[in-house]
Amino acid sequence: MAMKRPRLLTPGPVNLHPAAVRALARPQLHHRSSEAGELVRELRARIAKLANSRGEAVLLGGSGTAAMEAAVRGLFRPGARVWVPVAGKFSERWCEIARAAGLEPVCDAYDWGQAVPPGAVPARPLDGALLTHSETSTGVLQPLAELAARFRERHPEALLAVDAVTSFALTPLRMDDWKLDAVVLGSQKGLMSPPGLAAVVLGPRGLEALRPAGYYLDLARELRAQRAHQTAFTPPINLIEAAAAVMRALEAEGWEARFERVREANEGFYALGETAGLVPVPEPGTRRSPAVAAFYLPRGTPYVEVSRAFAARGWRIAGGQGPLKGSIFRVSAMGYFEPGELERAYGDFRQLLKRPT
Repeated sequence: MAMKRPRLLTPGPVNLHPAAVRALARPQLHHRSSEAGELVRELRARIAKLANSRGEAVLLGGSGTAAMEAAVRGLFRPGARVWVPVAGKFSERWCEIARAAGLEPVCDAYDWGQAVPPGAVPARPLDGALLTHSETSTGVLQPLAELAARFRERHPEALLAVDAVTSFALTPLRMDDWKLDAVVLGSQKGLMSPPGLAAVVLGPRGLEALRPAGYYLDLARELRAQRAHQTAFTPPINLIEAAAAVMRALEAEGWEARFERVREANEGFYALGETAGLVPVPEPGTRRSPAVAAFYLPRGTPYVEVSRAFAARGWRIAGGQGPLKGSIFRVSAMGYFEPGELERAYGDFRQLLKRPT
């Protein structure tokens, strides 16, 4: 007998949207069929539109990290100097990818849970910057518009790439207005689809700067194929079909309504946590990501105890990463919830973490 799987309160992967489930249940589609080509065309267009970009989206088989590496290798050459403000696990990953690609990253460290101040943009010569919009490891929504504006003032010719893996389809993203050259995303977060599909949205300057690099993660090669509604290699066509179906459904709801609903759902966890005396990881005054609510564990309570308590009620939560491992826990409301299900999650959260009397 199959065991019942817990429902996910994790910041990725998340509970699948019914539109994704229905798409995945359809008979297998051949990836070189005209129907598959139309799905590739549709999803590319929908992603670029939601990113508010006049550029183009390039789909990739892989995680968001694959898109990050493809963007770095396609836009920069070895020896390029890029600024990376590190305030969490995923901004730290930008540094690691840049080093692996032979770049010279300028990795400035900030406290995890802190917002990167726009005034921190270095004045020294730079070829680009690698920024993180929603830092999933801490719950901070970095001030991307302000950081990008200051970076453009100081480095008008440099390229600006952004990790939007847990902000895309969850909060406004304005590539053209903010003058972003590349944005990366994945299927398992705001698109409420299974993991395994990623994308890079390239703005006009990103498209101009793009050069062949590598083999499988060669964005230039993929872009050529996808402009003809094909892919350079076998794509995760089932995931493309699922993500396109979810985007249709969310567009019918209205993106602004979607953004506000997810933000309110996430703030619901913060309100409960603060009532219970928990300390949020995002520092006071910082913007909080709608993708995740992060709290320091109650004094003397190990993460495994909290995780098991949630699991006993049918939920899976997430722990900390890097230096926060063992000291925080994270919950998320960005996935799909049946009517009344999120309220049950709130109730269980309240009971499990109520303030001692």
